[in-house]
Amino acid sequence: MAIPRPVLLATATATAALMLSPLPATAAPGADRADGDRSSHPVRDGGTTDSRVASPALPSAGAAALSSVGTTSPGLRKDGGYPRRNVLPTLPENPADKAIKLGLAPYHALAPRLNALQELGDRVSVEVTGRSAGGHDLYLVTVTAPESAKEAAEQERMRTRIEDSPASAAKDKKIKESYKTPVFINNNIHGNEWEGTDAALKLIEELAKAKDSRTKKLLSTSRIILNVTANPDGRIAGTRANGNGIDLNRDFITASQPEARAIRQIAVDKQPAVMLDLHGYVNGTLIEPTTPPHGENYEYDLFLKNSYANALGMEEAVNDLGYTAEKDGVQPPVIPFRDQEEGWDDWPPIFTPQYMAFQGTVASHTIEIPMRVNNNDYNNLPVEELRRRSKINTDVAGAAMRATLDFALDNRKTLIADQIETFRRGVAGEKQRVISEETVPGVPGIGPEDIYTTDFPRAYVIPAGGGQRSAPAAARLVDHLIANDVKVEQARKSFTLAGRSYPAGSYVVDMEQAKRGIANVILDEGRDISADVSSMYDISGWSLGLLWGANVTKVQRGGLNFSGREVNAASPVGSVARSGDLKLRLDDPKEFAAVNSLLAQGVQVRRTADGAAIVPSSARKKAEILADRYGVVFTSTKDNGVAALRRTTVAAAVNSGELFALREMGFEVLPVSTATANAGFDWSKADALYVSTGLSHKGLNETARAALGAFLAGGAPVVALGSGGAAFNAEAALLDATPVRGNGNANGVVRVLNTPGPVTGGTQPHSFVYSPIWYTALGKGVRTEQSYGGGNPLVSGHWRANEDGTGGPQNAAGQAAIVSGTSAAGAPVTLFGTEPLFRDHPKGSFAQVGRALLNRLP
Repeated sequence: MAIPRPVLLATATATAALMLSPLPATAAPGADRADGDRSSHPVRDGGTTDSRVASPALPSAGAAALSSVGTTSPGLRKDGGYPRRNVLPTLPENPADKAIKLGLAPYHALAPRLNALQELGDRVSVEVTGRSAGGHDLYLVTVTAPESAKEAAEQERMRTRIEDSPASAAKDKKIKESYKTPVFINNNIHGNEWEGTDAALKLIEELAKAKDSRTKKLLSTSRIILNVTANPDGRIAGTRANGNGIDLNRDFITASQPEARAIRQIAVDKQPAVMLDLHGYVNGTLIEPTTPPHGENYEYDLFLKNSYANALGMEEAVNDLGYTAEKDGVQPPVIPFRDQEEGWDDWPPIFTPQYMAFQGTVASHTIEIPMRVNNNDYNNLPVEELRRRSKINTDVAGAAMRATLDFALDNRKTLIADQIETFRRGVAGEKQRVISEETVPGVPGIGPEDIYTTDFPRAYVIPAGGGQRSAPAAARLVDHLIANDVKVEQARKSFTLAGRSYPAGSYVVDMEQAKRGIANVILDEGRDISADVSSMYDISGWSLGLLWGANVTKVQRGGLNFSGREVNAASPVGSVARSGDLKLRLDDPKEFAAVNSLLAQGVQVRRTADGAAIVPSSARKKAEILADRYGVVFTSTKDNGVAALRRTTVAAAVNSGELFALREMGFEVLPVSTATANAGFDWSKADALYVSTGLSHKGLNETARAALGAFLAGGAPVVALGSGGAAFNAEAALLDATPVRGNGNANGVVRVLNTPGPVTGGTQPHSFVYSPIWYTALGKGVRTEQSYGGGNPLVSGHWRANEDGTGGPQNAAGQAAIVSGTSAAGAPVTLFGTEPLFRDHPKGSFAQVGRALLNRLP
């Protein structure tokens, strides 16, 4: 029996007036948040690959203004049918909203407009799917012909059958004739790529008002689902990232952010067959499908056939707008699969359209609208020119949307049949189809460079009990799989698979299931694609099975003989020993959150020689609360520890992802930079320093340098990471170690060897690199904490040597990836050449940074 899934949050409050025009441009332009990059990776979506500047979360507009609690208006459906209109709360006008300058809809205008659109008839419904990092409601619109509660329930029954019983669904005449095609349009996921939102509002109004027979047929055979703005924080502030400083279109394998989790839930609940993701700015308009390499876990023959056909229709629609290079500065559209050799790939599952393919979408596209209006252009161009460009962009986005709706209407039966076939292959455990011009008719130019497939294993097992380094890591991974709609079973009894025994309570992922693609994306080690293309658009390796701290085993072949039950959540794992002092391994972010909570409560905690925490028996009650809250395990111990742990506030010159990770581990963080240090940063409030970007020792004035020197002389731990950290170490003369930079375009999962001790001892044998570094010529007292594995340490990703033969993985083999020692001033220093906090991917490596920050000298 299928386990019920969570549903989207719906809201209803007071009515609002019609507001179908943006407010006048009354706000002065503001500076965009800086986006930097410490590597030479190519840029996608008109931005940077990895922000190196931390920005605080945007302030909430206020609890009252953003409240999602209210009453349903009279006459609106409460029975699950459509329309299921909800009256959204209105917000105060915000003259600083960056959309206003462009003549586009500011965020505060969206609720009134959506309320008014719902009143235009019986086709438009609005729901709230959650809140952004900055506390703003996320609006989801469904446009479809009215459905009774019974009809809506029948649509859900068919949707569920398509996923759970695809072989029989393929023969179901009712599905063929009456299942409504779900079409999903996602807008404004990068906050300073605005116009998809405005095109969507226009489209909703057109669909609500249209009386022609084709629109009526479209709405009777489709549900058009529109995420109006996926990133309201960024839309308001004019930033690419959300209020946490995170690029949401890099977040779909980890779903660290609430906005990404909301989109993931839309994908699971609505099961789109077709989707668009509106971006900017690439001139001419860029329309997926992409160049190789292609994601090896897709049913790519089905995906390419439909995506290419829809791309041709969108190209024609954009050209039909009549914009030209000579008259308007608008170049003709580009379809990368057809027009480019490499550089715009769909390999990683971190982008919205690529993630959607694993949830049953068979035509999925990034659309890059053409005319740049963000960043320097936003600040420097006249308002009149910006609005001219924004109008063009809105038109182009609208043309792509309308062409896609035409495609969905004209190809309804094929799209649903191909979605069913995607799931059927998974359930049947069939091999993928190799693409060619014969197997994918209508797509010219397919060659061997486009062929990427994988050999799906029979199952994965996440062992219980003693088979785990980290109980919270295993539970987190199981819950993450389930959140991605992967079916997970838990064994009732001990069992044996492929000659290996597993205890009761272990989790099994049977790979003969509809969502095998996303299961494999999450759990598989991945693949080294260094030889396949010269460079990659973004990351090339990401295995959560290797990087999240849990033990995962792969069962390649054979039957699955065990007694189990499907679960909708991991079993609770937190526990506290009944007697004696307590030991808490510090291998996981949740364990750090627990120990930092104890330290904040004044508990006297000590650390062991191998980096664990010793908690006195007098704190057992507090430990019990934290064990329940975080799912961590406190065992009994007689170890007295070697040094006291202290509550640690970290002065951090880091990027937004690292800032987010530090706070996830429970550290208090004070952002610092060269500018803030020169302005008089109060080092007395900090207990440790973490530097990866933005703090240049040689850039400090004399007073700031003296203040930092006094801080370091007090024995505060220093963590320095990447090229920015290496430069800081050299300028401040902390540790005698020479950094060697690998290929700046390299990234992926690597094998590592950990040295027993307080920093890396007992932590996972894999890490993540992004522009890797290693250290040589280690001076007296400098210790190797971790080294790269021998031979070729790259497990999955892309890492080539430079043209002169240097900088490759073989050059890094056996070299020091992490080193530590004591500076001349007496500060414990740890230098990282890996990326242990990168975008939430290597959670199992977070502990290495956490331990280093707590590693004060005895």
